[in-house]
Amino acid sequence: MKIEWTDGFEIRVRVDGDEVLISANREGLLSLAEQFSALAEEAPGCHIHYDGQNSLEEGSSALIVERI
Repeated sequence: MKIEWTDGFEIRVRVDGDEVLISANREGLLSLAEQFSALAEEAPGCHIHYDGQNSLEEGSSALIVERI
């Protein structure tokens, strides 16, 4: 699966107790929407890792989204 990003994307993930907050600008939301749509067409078990090293803003919690 090819992961593509809309130029200028910003995404943050924060975990607070049992709540997860995903904050993103327009470009970030468009990027996630396209990636989630692509993931929906993959086989169960496929997943995408998001973290501060490859896609999320500094200080974000890591996030894994998996197709079940």
